[in-house]
Amino acid sequence: MMAIIFCINGEKKDLIRKVMAVGALAMLGTSIYLTYQFLALREAGDTAEFLFRADIPWYQTLNINYSVGVDGISVAMLLLSTIVVITGVFASWGMEKQTKEYFLWFLMLSLGVFGFFISIDLFTMFLFYEVALIPMYLLIGLWGTGRKEYSAMKLTLMLMGGSAFLMVGIFGIYYYSSADGNLTFNILEIAKNHAMPIDKQMIFFPLTFVGFGVLGAMFPFHTWSPDGHASAPTAVSMLHAGVLMKLGGYGCFRIAMYLMPEAADQLAWIFIVLTGTSVVYGAFSACVQNDLKYINAYSSVSHCGLVLFALLMMNKTAMTGAILQMVSHGLMTALFFALIGMIYGRTHTRDIREMGGLMKIMPVLGVCYVIAGMASLGLPGLSGFVAEMTVFVGAFEHADLFHRFFVIAGCTSIVITAVYILRVVGKVLFGPVQNKHHEELTDACWYEKIAAFGLIIAIAGIGLAPLWLSNMISDGIMNMLK
Repeated sequence: MMAIIFCINGEKKDLIRKVMAVGALAMLGTSIYLTYQFLALREAGDTAEFLFRADIPWYQTLNINYSVGVDGISVAMLLLSTIVVITGVFASWGMEKQTKEYFLWFLMLSLGVFGFFISIDLFTMFLFYEVALIPMYLLIGLWGTGRKEYSAMKLTLMLMGGSAFLMVGIFGIYYYSSADGNLTFNILEIAKNHAMPIDKQMIFFPLTFVGFGVLGAMFPFHTWSPDGHASAPTAVSMLHAGVLMKLGGYGCFRIAMYLMPEAADQLAWIFIVLTGTSVVYGAFSACVQNDLKYINAYSSVSHCGLVLFALLMMNKTAMTGAILQMVSHGLMTALFFALIGMIYGRTHTRDIREMGGLMKIMPVLGVCYVIAGMASLGLPGLSGFVAEMTVFVGAFEHADLFHRFFVIAGCTSIVITAVYILRVVGKVLFGPVQNKHHEELTDACWYEKIAAFGLIIAIAGIGLAPLWLSNMISDGIMNMLK
């Protein structure tokens, strides 16, 4: 698809949009078919840890291979990614500035994300990780709003700083995880050998976890996130918060905890403190913001903190909840950012103090925003309830005072979330119209409805029928816990 768009004349913007839509729909169809095939193979009794494997040598001297495959967790992440990409394409339908270049970088970002989720070679995974990060600088710096240059530079520097920690951690795993001298980057072989000394794990686990934790907006390394979200264009915010930040939680789980389990067990309490702080701090910070994007950005800090918090509980229920939370939050925050972009495109403000009574002016967008808010605060029947209940039930399995204290503290975020969601809904959608010019605004157009309705269907679908997804994720969790 990138090659096709690259060959199209940049002046043919409608053709570029149509090609993007067809390509994104093809990706969504492929991910749905992959999910169906994966579940069918599991049902038929295929118990291999990863399915649909492919191994192609890249650099034999260092045993670097293009090794890919999927388990239940990868399939869930790919399904999330394709849903966010297709809805992001329709949310960007009105993009007029350098449309061709915008969609090319958008595809490059998507390529990095997809490659990361299917990689089972550490070097290949890190390569796709960097491919996913690099386009963010240009997408925010060129197509963003507000302090876009500052936000793009801050985001890039902080995430590259995390990558430096991550690179040290990955090479530490590579050099110290072989007992017979046959070095490998293959995650499955490293886990099978389980030869990394505990003293080395204690060095490289924190580096790897922090490296991925920066992208997961873990406190106190989260400050890039609100600024980056506030300046990014709508679809980039959707993909960034909805998918890219999930690389952090996925990497912490797939690499740091899976390959260095003893260090994860011994050092988990440190990161439980940090991630527990993220959950509560992000929720409280969202309460005092007046910018719609900053509110959702700090909300993402809280919800992504909950992902890492649940992973550190290291039991099946909590870890399953963590992956469900990744999927649920990815859909919810993509919907939020899509709606915020649509509202901003009409009102030309994101300050909730300057808005009011929009429900009667743009009822479709208003109802969609209420649904997104209800999903975020955990209304039963929507995906947020399923994910958060699974997380807290699993976390509460720990009977000691330390874990119970932070679980209870994390539960308070549900109440705090309700406070800022209801505050925003009340100020923006209900009450008198604050600006008389807003009475002349139009409601959502056809492509905006496709983006919003697509995400709502996914959120409601998981909320009403979560077991197929939960069981698929639990399958991948159990293979790793063993």
